Amino acid sequence: MEICAERPDIALVNGNALTLDAAQPLADAVLIRDGCIAWVGERDNIPATALAAAQVIDCGGLTVVPGFMDAHCHILAYAASLAAVDCSSSAVYRIDDIGRKIRRRAEGIPRGEWIRAAGYSEFDLREKRHPTRWELDRVAPYHPVRLNHRSGHACVLNSLALERVGINIAAEEPPGGTITRNLSDGEPNGLLLEMNDWLDERIPRIDEPQLLKATALASREFLAQGITSVSDATASNSIDRWDFLRGLTAKGVFVPSLTVMPGARHLIEFGRIGIGFGEGEGSATLGHAKVMLVSSGGKLYPQNEDLAALIEDAHLRGFPVAIHAVGSDEVIAAAEALADNRVPGLRDRIEHASECPPDAFDAILRARPVVVSQPRFIRDSGARYISEFGENARWLYRFSSLIEGGLTLAASSDAPVSAPSPLTGMHAAITRHVESGEVIGEGESLTAIQALEMHTKNAAYAACREDELGTIAAGKRADLAVLNYHPLRDEPDSLLDARAMMTIIGGEVVWEA
Repeated sequence: MEICAERPDIALVNGNALTLDAAQPLADAVLIRDGCIAWVGERDNIPATALAAAQVIDCGGLTVVPGFMDAHCHILAYAASLAAVDCSSSAVYRIDDIGRKIRRRAEGIPRGEWIRAAGYSEFDLREKRHPTRWELDRVAPYHPVRLNHRSGHACVLNSLALERVGINIAAEEPPGGTITRNLSDGEPNGLLLEMNDWLDERIPRIDEPQLLKATALASREFLAQGITSVSDATASNSIDRWDFLRGLTAKGVFVPSLTVMPGARHLIEFGRIGIGFGEGEGSATLGHAKVMLVSSGGKLYPQNEDLAALIEDAHLRGFPVAIHAVGSDEVIAAAEALADNRVPGLRDRIEHASECPPDAFDAILRARPVVVSQPRFIRDSGARYISEFGENARWLYRFSSLIEGGLTLAASSDAPVSAPSPLTGMHAAITRHVESGEVIGEGESLTAIQALEMHTKNAAYAACREDELGTIAAGKRADLAVLNYHPLRDEPDSLLDARAMMTIIGGEVVWEA
């Protein structure tokens, strides 16, 4: 390519570019034209005429990497969590603390309005248990309250909220869900497991102005972390949700490019309007079909035949699948179903694959899916893992083993379960450090470059977008992050204080520190 033949719009110079492109791994200059990378190399090789009309950005020796990609998150849930009462472990210590924060919110809004609180973890509370409906009743008797667990797989409703959604002593659980009850009389105690999608259909979401404001804040949080692209992996994504999410990108409310996974049970709706995998408008495209595989009451939902039917239907429609599988039984079932229903050319995924003892690990190797994991969970939830799993915690998040087995391993935040922070995720993948300093599965540690690839190159591959994203190479979309951390030079612990100094999407600087 003749550099002077096309004058760049932007020239990044005096940077340490880690391109993750085998053809040219290192460079100190990147030229951008019309939203794409036009040239990568050494500044000394750029003719002066090529820079005459360009905006020259001096990176001052900072590190330039491909834009981070969050391969699995939940945008609207994350946005809603930012607008909710903060009950995270850093904000509350006891159940009474949760109560005080909810009471404060109740005092500021009219009776009857929903109160949403989020982020609690019973493991981190002094009482080591979930709150009950009656404890929430005492602080907000005239408001329906929904208190979401940090995992996204449990919540507590107060009595008015239970009444609003139709849960009483005679209520039956939806498939895969659990209504926990008092042993003495069978009365629901407010704790609901694996019922968030069911509740979302019965609880009004926050009003649109508030949701737009919260989504804009979520967008800014992604950009501030150097994240240029995200995949929304919400299993309830329908045509209406697709229309709403792509509208957010079209209006500029949500700035990172967006891949929306349709719920596998909603694919018929997308077929009716003639939109398929990888298609879309502007910066929003349709991704893998999301399948939720959960364990409840000792059974898996969907069960084997139903799971196979969902996979087969998605494949017939041209969609690869992304199967949520956390526990070892779920991982085995997901892997076996994928192995039995493999279609050449369709790149299926397993999301999480958290518990991988030898039988689950072997099943994954036979199926050979892309695995999308959440390294930050090691840091954020490691103390709980050690308490619950003991020495079997060594089978959790087997990063190095999966890569050595020849699989592609991508990273994500699963926000709002964890805050989107690729640099913190990289630290966890490299060190395997729990927040307290203990180590889980030290033998599963990755190198700094492998951890970077999880959040960039491999995430692009997981989304089937490696032709346009994930590396710094001519012809790729100019999605870049400029960091004050260098994986080949700096110690891993410096990642905890590192930050993105600039974020570029499509050749446009969208965030600066």
